[in-house]
Formats: sequence, structure tokens, C-alpha cells
Amino acid sequence: MNVLIVFAHPDSKSLNGALKDITVESLEQNGHKVRVSDLYEKKFKAIADKDDFLVLKNPDRFNYISEQYHALKSNTFTADIVEEQELVTWADLIIFQYPMWWTDAPAIMKGWFDRVFSYSFAYGPGRYDEGNLKGKMAIVSMTHGAEDLSEYGETGIKGKIEERLFNIQHEKLYYCGMTVLKPFLFPAGADEETRLQQIEGWKERLAGLKSETPVYG
Repeated sequence: MNVLIVFAHPDSKSLNGALKDITVESLEQNGHKVRVSDLYEKKFKAIADKDDFLVLKNPDRFNYISEQYHALKSNTFTADIVEEQELVTWADLIIFQYPMWWTDAPAIMKGWFDRVFSYSFAYGPGRYDEGNLKGKMAIVSMTHGAEDLSEYGETGIKGKIEERLFNIQHEKLYYCGMTVLKPFLFPAGADEETRLQQIEGWKERLAGLKSETPVYG
């Protein structure tokens, strides 16, 4: 299986960087081909604007979605978008590795979706079960600051963790037709024993991905 890891953390030696490396090693040991898109290392542009296109269809009245459609048909996206779309096309599974900042992904990850999951490439006219990325799988691998998930849920002070993930899992990944597998939620504030248990569980899970029941799709 071809696996793309979209990595969004400014420090490759961080906890997220370590999890990314563990994921790469585990997947390769199980015979998968792995590529990593390190957004901070690439200095990936997070802002969707006119500079995303080599030629504008309508320079007098800018409509981003219309320009995306035109760029895909005329091969006039900028090179950084083309590179990421080629990686997405290559991948059977995409793992998104990032920390939860202010209940969401880092801005650079949001910008990746804005620019790479373009109209007529990732969705449009089909969406959800008919999205253009149907047949591909996705996993959110996210660190959070709590010691465990007890702060989340119906009575937790942070609310339901599903509410934090709905935007990316349902309205980005599943919206574009992807089969979304259960997220891997790593408690950054946990003790060392809990961390090691989580890592071992993640390694075991990576060895048996094809047998998982999806959350969406």
C-alpha cells in the first residue's frame, strides 16, 4: 500500500516528529511504501490566493473555486500544489500527523486543504460517497495536551472529541469521498508508561490497517 504522511509541526524533533518517524518505520516494516510531506520544512504557503495560479481565467474578478477548476483543466497550478496533488493521487492511505492547537489543526494544515483539495480534483461535482478521492483511506493522528481523554465527552470540560474532529474527518476527508478510519489520539500530557502503551498500540494497529471498520465511508 502507498502511504502519504502529511506532517504539520515546526519541529521535526518534537513529539509529533517522533510519532511521524515511528509511523514511517512501522509501515515500511510491514511492506508499505511511504512518503512524507513535511509542510513546515517545505515552507508550504498556507494562504489561498491569486498566486496559486500561473494564469488567471478571469483576472478582473477573482473567484478561487472557478480558478481552481480552470487550473486543473489547463495545468496552470503552481508547482507546490501540483506536487501535493501528485502525492495525493499516488497514495492509497493518507495519515495526517499534527498537534491540536486551539481545538484545531495548525493553520498550515488548513491551508494545505484549501489549496490542494481543489475543486474538480478532490471534489466536485461529486461529494461524500461520490467524492473524487473515493477509494482512498485517511487517518487523523493527532496529539492533544490532556493526560488522557477524560476531559472530553458528554460531561468533560472540553466537550466531545468528535466535535473537534468533525470538521476534518467528515467535512474534508469524507466530503472528498475518502474512507476515514478511527483517529489516533495521543495524550501529550500522559506519563511515560501511558505514552509507551499508546505507541505500542499504534504500531500494532499499523500492522493490520486493512481489517479496520471505518468511521466514515
